[in-house]
Amino acid sequence: MANEHLSLTFLGAAQTVTGSKYLLTHGGRRRILVDAGLFQGPKKLRERNWEPFPTDPSSIDAILLTHAHMDHVGYLPRLVKQGFRGPVYATEGTIRLAEIVLRDAAHLQQNEADEARRGGWSRHADPLPLYDIDDVERTLPLFRSVEVHTPIKLGDGLAMRLWRAGHILGSASIRVWSGDDELTDNSVVFSGDLGRPHHPVLADREIPMGARNVLIESTYGDREHPEPAIPHEEFGDLISRTIARGGNVLIPAFAVDRTEVVLLTLQQLMEEGRIPADIPIWANSPMGLAALDVYCDPAMADEIGPEFAGRRFIQLPTLREARTKEDSVALNHPSRPSIIISSSGMATGGRVVHHLEHMLADRKNAVVFTGFQAPGTRGRMLVDGASELKMYGRYIPVNAEVLQDDEFSVHSDASDLIGWLAEMTPRPQTVFCVHGEIGSAKALARRIKKELGILAVVPEMGEVVRL
Repeated sequence: MANEHLSLTFLGAAQTVTGSKYLLTHGGRRRILVDAGLFQGPKKLRERNWEPFPTDPSSIDAILLTHAHMDHVGYLPRLVKQGFRGPVYATEGTIRLAEIVLRDAAHLQQNEADEARRGGWSRHADPLPLYDIDDVERTLPLFRSVEVHTPIKLGDGLAMRLWRAGHILGSASIRVWSGDDELTDNSVVFSGDLGRPHHPVLADREIPMGARNVLIESTYGDREHPEPAIPHEEFGDLISRTIARGGNVLIPAFAVDRTEVVLLTLQQLMEEGRIPADIPIWANSPMGLAALDVYCDPAMADEIGPEFAGRRFIQLPTLREARTKEDSVALNHPSRPSIIISSSGMATGGRVVHHLEHMLADRKNAVVFTGFQAPGTRGRMLVDGASELKMYGRYIPVNAEVLQDDEFSVHSDASDLIGWLAEMTPRPQTVFCVHGEIGSAKALARRIKKELGILAVVPEMGEVVRL
């Protein structure tokens, strides 16, 4: 069995930045799926979530997860709905966050289906969710917690080991190999989403043991993150002038990790006197608040950066929590100028869409996006300068000030990705650039070939390769 080859099928995040799914097959028998993400963004991509899965989900022996973002875990309940019953291996942090994310996703999809039915804007007479809360509850018992750095046997001669990826709490890079020798050429590393070398909140990312084959994300494969002399200068200036003119600052932020980083940044701006210290800051995301509780749990202390040892890293006296629907509705017209943080980060759904509907038309307000905006999302349309936006079946004029602050990104930029690969031992022989738009993936592949002398390719959706 040790000499039987591994093959890999790219079922998502190939020439696109969403829907991560990679099917690893060992000797034609053992099937391991790495990540089970939803396609997000343009309608053409989202419709793939409804297509029959390319292989029978009941034939998949196990699923390995890199982290708990929707484009990496959001398809799990759909697989369970279609017959998957195997174990799902992930870190404890990923499991705890995935539970929050998946339950929220089920409720959100059900609500959107109900609203489409009532509003009459769906083409379907009876619009249905991709999965419901019962499918999620059938998924959660399948999770199996895995410690980083600990080898885990997957059966049929396969094994895996995890290293911290520094992207969100619990995020990991995964190394899989076949046979008793961990240094075998019959091996592959899945980067997952990689953080910067130093995360504002989390313990730093690690370099996994090298493998013959490496899949590396390429979200920012064609660009570098800004390194300004004054961090978040535009962000701080925008907050101050918006509050001064009596407006509100809306920050669409991913509920997991981005909300934590935004809150820490606001705390630092207040401490430095760069924004008024008395601004009400509203966290308007039940999922974001639940994730914040996980981040602040002492049981997760090993995942948090050592500079926060022994203390809660968020200490904002003006922080308010909008937990109920009534709290959220009231924030469409707050009693005084405020900062409102609400998910989702690309404004694809959730409470933030209602806030956009009420706030975009008013020139006093501002909207700040805190990272990459996938093509086809409302966030991308706004940062690209859209003059109107269609929501809930009608068009809303865009008069509010819009800013994109890429300093918040906790994705590696191109140089970070090159550095991660360069430190890997043994040296990879083939690198597959995935989880990026085709331009960024190809740009990263060119840099890998030029700077590291390693064969780098950009696989196509559905492509099968022998490792």
